[in-house]
Amino acid sequence: MTDKKIDPDLLAFDIDGVVADTMHLFLEIAREDHGIRGIRYEDITGYILEDCLNLDTELINDVIAKLLDGSRDEGLRPVSGAREVLMRIGENCGRLCFVTARPSPASIRRWMLNLLSPEPSAMIDLVATGSFEAKADVLKEKGISFFVEDRLETCFLLKEEGIVPILFRQPWNREKHPFQEVGNWEELEKLIAF
Repeated sequence: MTDKKIDPDLLAFDIDGVVADTMHLFLEIAREDHGIRGIRYEDITGYILEDCLNLDTELINDVIAKLLDGSRDEGLRPVSGAREVLMRIGENCGRLCFVTARPSPASIRRWMLNLLSPEPSAMIDLVATGSFEAKADVLKEKGISFFVEDRLETCFLLKEEGIVPILFRQPWNREKHPFQEVGNWEELEKLIAF
């Protein structure tokens, strides 16, 4: 990436792990519903949870289902600084674009509308692709050149398709990579041309 700042009209965002602090909610649900103790956020060192956590696949699937169906959204918090920066982008651009690999947009759309209220819902363009591989096509259709993502494997896929990924640093993406990286929303804000 060059020193040139990013036009916010050409920028889009993943949601889970970038805007929504989904993994803290994962740990909360595991603790409250399954009595799981002793697992820390920092222990989530891979995107495939079975590979990094000593938890049964069925238990992991149960917690993920509760994350995705929206039944526990009251416990879902934004990543620190996300709301403020997104509001600033929305005020400057008139729209915010989100592309998620979630299978359905319904519950996360409600959460995003609540997070960004009192802004009008028309400014939120949210697409649920159902797969990580489908993100690039959606982004290209929308004319997006830059995408903030926490899944390292997706960053490589996006780069192959001509989209510049910005990796949002998380414990699960700490492998060597060639991408621009931000550790928080304050760092991301500094990359945007307002």
